[in-house]
Amino acid sequence: MAISTSLMIQSLLVLTFCEGMLGAMFTFMNKCDHTVWPGILGTPKLDSTGFELTKGTSRSFQAPTGWSGRFWGRTGCNFDDSGSGSCATADCGSGQMECNGGGAAPPATLAEFTLGSGSQDFYDVSLVDGYNLPMMVEVSGGSGPCASTGCNVDLNQKCPTELRVEGGGACMSACDAFKTPQYCCAGAYASPATCLPSVYSQMFKSACPKSYSYAYDDATSTFTCSNANYIITFCPSPLPSKKSKSDGSTDESGTESGSGSFSNSESGSDSGSLPASELGSGSGSMDQAMLADGSWLASLAIGSSASNQPSRVIQFIPLMVAFVFFIGSILKL
Repeated sequence: MAISTSLMIQSLLVLTFCEGMLGAMFTFMNKCDHTVWPGILGTPKLDSTGFELTKGTSRSFQAPTGWSGRFWGRTGCNFDDSGSGSCATADCGSGQMECNGGGAAPPATLAEFTLGSGSQDFYDVSLVDGYNLPMMVEVSGGSGPCASTGCNVDLNQKCPTELRVEGGGACMSACDAFKTPQYCCAGAYASPATCLPSVYSQMFKSACPKSYSYAYDDATSTFTCSNANYIITFCPSPLPSKKSKSDGSTDESGTESGSGSFSNSESGSDSGSLPASELGSGSGSMDQAMLADGSWLASLAIGSSASNQPSRVIQFIPLMVAFVFFIGSILKL
């Protein structure tokens, strides 16, 4: 009886230990009709900082608790057999397929995360640095609001002429295009009171209402969840208006679509007459908002929740069972 009680206590300790260490599983899915080269920038470093993701394929990475960073998709890349090369959009400047600590060159759609250490995760999809690919973040398992977010609209097709990059493969932020303090939330405009949405950021927000559109767009763009795994999908299909829960039921309490529609203000207006916004280097939420413990606050974007991955605890059941048997064998000695 004493041995059984001891084993139960050890099992509970192992379960608690594993829950505290697992962090989250990130799964990348490519539903585009072309290859995407995801880039990863974060601390601590994951198993890769950049890789090839061909059409219709996926790849997963385990991240520890406390991990903070961002993901993005590079397009139009050309790498040789040694992995050397560059990309047409969102290039990380490393000259390699691996980004090796380099961030995405704007314009780039960003998915940002800060995983909690015994607390909730923060995540978002940001268009503050512009846009190059449709991207959604979905939640698998977890507790709390755990909403999916992102932008499943092809903004490149409706990008104003003054924001469109050569070739039409990406759409710049107003900050990147005009480089003024008003659009970049810099200098006298570096506060929520003075940095207001511009016509351009409002255009992004109208099309992708759950994504960050300018530096201080926190209220409708930052999401939280606890003990979850996350699915980052490039070029997702159109999303339903109901949230899909992990048990297969739907939540009709709110619309979870990551897309909206463009307003008429998307036409090319004179930039000098428009109000402020758009943060230039780095996304607004990551660079300007901090959690109470000093870690980065993530920025968000996606659309419907999925539950096609096992929970973190289930993934590590074999480890826990082996540990219990190991403790049992010691107690018998």
